[in-house]
Amino acid sequence: MSKPDTIAAIATAAGRSGIGVVRVSGPRLESLIQGVIGKPLDPRMATLAEFRATNGETIDQGLALFFPAPHSYTGEDVLELQGHGGPVVLREILKRCFELGARAARPGEFTERAFLNDKLDLAQAESVADLIDAATAQAAKSALRSLQGAFSARVEALLDAVIELRALVEATLDFPDEELDFLKQHDADGKLAAVAVKLSQVLSASQQGSLLREGFHVVLAGQPNVGKSSLLNRLAGEELAIVTEVPGTTRDAIRQSINVGGVPAHIIDTAGLRESSDPVEKIGMARTWAAIERADMVLLLIDATLGETVADRSILERLPRDLPRIRVMNKIDLAGLAPAVRKEKGNIEVRLSAKTGAGLEQLRQVLLEMAGWRPDGEGLFMARERHVEALKKASSHLTHAKGLTTTLELFAEELRLAQEALGVITGRYTPDDLLGEIFGRFCIGK
Repeated sequence: MSKPDTIAAIATAAGRSGIGVVRVSGPRLESLIQGVIGKPLDPRMATLAEFRATNGETIDQGLALFFPAPHSYTGEDVLELQGHGGPVVLREILKRCFELGARAARPGEFTERAFLNDKLDLAQAESVADLIDAATAQAAKSALRSLQGAFSARVEALLDAVIELRALVEATLDFPDEELDFLKQHDADGKLAAVAVKLSQVLSASQQGSLLREGFHVVLAGQPNVGKSSLLNRLAGEELAIVTEVPGTTRDAIRQSINVGGVPAHIIDTAGLRESSDPVEKIGMARTWAAIERADMVLLLIDATLGETVADRSILERLPRDLPRIRVMNKIDLAGLAPAVRKEKGNIEVRLSAKTGAGLEQLRQVLLEMAGWRPDGEGLFMARERHVEALKKASSHLTHAKGLTTTLELFAEELRLAQEALGVITGRYTPDDLLGEIFGRFCIGK
């Protein structure tokens, strides 16, 4: 599905660097290569060359690599010009490519062409962006596994199993007198149950992968001067928030992304919750409650030297009922308490000192547990929310199919819908508007 035009873009990040890359992709790049380099290039061989302007003057000197179709990233002819990483130099090289017939690439268009030319499936294409955007080493490893096809292979295995079962059911529709015996003979129920189990396993792994990609959002809430900002600073490992003994120092939310056991955690330090006539402090508290509404969990900090007060209980009662929460008893160094984790009747309490760091590791473990992370995350693949939703949809159709084995037309339709939901993940069945949204989020040059 090669497109008739040629695209070009600067593939390295904006700013100055030691090396900068201009990437070109399209059909028959020989004339463009001749215009820039002045000589043909051996395929897949780095060649020292001068990159020349229209008048023959040298723009830059660097390495040129030519990858002929179909053995390239996009499946088309690809040229990479690796020069010095100055913005002016790279723009001049790109301008020369435009003069020779190329046009500016859209965000993600190189990877989109790789998908359209069957070099990558859709899940692999998305993992390219996930690898670039990975916030932790674990996320990068998982994105690389997805790029190498680990996730796609498991989805394709599910698709093949559903297709096999569909073929069995469709075949029986032509022989209505024997259909039930035929299905029993070929163990249709057993095959359906086996597919459902495998899908459940892939869904569980995908939810872990989605957590690696998206992370989880935690709000630090509580009365003024209970140590929210101190805890943020301790978790982040740097002084992000101003800490004083004056209540109400934090007036607005402070957001910071940190690494908790390899999983991105987005921590939000908020204004203290109390009765106040200060209009600025009131705005800060309103923003605190808004942040709590959007959070995945909330840490309610309580001064361990005072214990849980009426004001603390009032905050707890006001929290959204379904929002996971952890009661954090801070300042145990002043209260003479030891670090501990207590779990009673669904309530979780962590005792720590944000000042000394005692109990901090226990808090990290509780955060991961509350977020749904399992410590056996090694070998995971990266997944997106759309993948998780597609797997849930397929699982729902298989569940409905289980109760329809005596009504074959409906049974076959549920299997078809399950197959279609799985196919959206890798791109077997993909609306054009979904492609536009996915690739539009990529970097230009990728």
